[in-house]
Amino acid sequence: MSARRILPLFALWLLATLGLRPLLLPDEGRYANVARDMLLHGDALTPLLNGLPFFHKPPLMYWLDMAAMSVLGVNPFSARVGPVVGASVMGAALFLAARRWHGPRVALISLLVLATCPFFFIASQYANLDMLVGGMITATVLAFVRAVDEPRPALRWLLAGWALAALSVLAKGLIGFVLPALILGPWLLAQGRWRELLRLLHPFGLLLFALIALPWFVLMQQRYPGFFDYFVIEQHFRRFAQTNFNNVHPGWFYVVLLPALTLPWSLWLPAAARNAWRDRVGPDRARLALYAWWVVAVVGFFSLPSSKLVGYVLPALAPWCLLLGFAVARSERAARWTLGAAAFASVSIVLLLANPALLERLKIKPPASSKAAAAVLAVQLKPGERIVFVDEMFYDLPFYAGLTVAPLIASDWASPELPLRDNWRKELYDAARFDPARGRELLVPLDRLAELACHTRPVWFVLKPANAARLAGVPGLAAAYADRDLLLLRGSGACR
Repeated sequence: MSARRILPLFALWLLATLGLRPLLLPDEGRYANVARDMLLHGDALTPLLNGLPFFHKPPLMYWLDMAAMSVLGVNPFSARVGPVVGASVMGAALFLAARRWHGPRVALISLLVLATCPFFFIASQYANLDMLVGGMITATVLAFVRAVDEPRPALRWLLAGWALAALSVLAKGLIGFVLPALILGPWLLAQGRWRELLRLLHPFGLLLFALIALPWFVLMQQRYPGFFDYFVIEQHFRRFAQTNFNNVHPGWFYVVLLPALTLPWSLWLPAAARNAWRDRVGPDRARLALYAWWVVAVVGFFSLPSSKLVGYVLPALAPWCLLLGFAVARSERAARWTLGAAAFASVSIVLLLANPALLERLKIKPPASSKAAAAVLAVQLKPGERIVFVDEMFYDLPFYAGLTVAPLIASDWASPELPLRDNWRKELYDAARFDPARGRELLVPLDRLAELACHTRPVWFVLKPANAARLAGVPGLAAAYADRDLLLLRGSGACR
């Protein structure tokens, strides 16, 4: 099957269930609403979290989602366009490279392995930045390898590699450059190809990288003088080295996780290892060595910091699937059996992701969502009425309710421990550093809740049921919506 047929089918597989489930919290709600805020404010440069500058990540995914929202409307489908673009790039790069180097059979099977891996499919449907940067890094590495395929590096592929590296940086930061260098440098040096490594540093390639990657960073530093220290030093170097971030896991976390998340295909890992050993002197030895080192480099790099999220190792998924696909391709009978098992697993995952009610019937608690409460608020909210989030950030409520004014968020913003904990409070606290006046307006202390309720128009309070006691002294509240995760209370605005 040609690329013109298989790649559109691959993209259709990823798009089919993209908008069928609510946004998951906190990540999907956060990133979707950042893109919506940028579109709402007409500012395509500054990422905004509840109206405040948000510099945890660069803007590429937000730009893709903004473009989708401007064409398709503000909805979960548009909010997940970024990861689908990354997944599509990863699949296309894998298929085209494998077809050139290993033939159409290995290319097709490797793409099927990738497409039916639970890890890949779920990540392609999840609105955060990991799949986008994973796809861009995959394409970057394969473009550079194509560039050194010939005695003299092919300039068009070299330029493509540097352009993709720039997009990788705009997708998630410095790892967009660091990981390709970590993968390609040792692989070329191990073969004694240091001249080709130096040729990759072509002045035209470096210039193209700078023209694509640097302008946004320069503009942000000019607009917000503390940007460089926060984005580069704190969000990269300090985050990599320190231990006070969430999601702390042991060093072997990814070694166990990657095979578990790529079942049933990872059952072929022993066969893939045998193939790599047998072909160590064969025509595929350099490529198999690249794939193996690629996986080791990415897994090793992200195993060093104490904070580990599942999606961090997505840049290792394409070479992992190439190694497995290479093994599966050598046995037709086993390939058919494993493909059936993978198809069954994939269909099951799709049904679960697309049908939260099915999760409920299976006694699995579906993820919390503000969608139902947002529908109530969207109907009843009148212009000029104030919304207050009480000691919680309901990321998806502004998205679903279509709010055009940022809610006030009441919490303990003076706590000395706040800057030390990696959570929603710290995100907003950090964002307020770049716009202190706006921060003082939007981030209010809890002891002002009664005062906030005294307004010329009704006031809406959004909170978790466990926090209801915080409004005990506020008069005239009536419940507009309630479930196990959220209370929506409407105050009269009058004070006694």
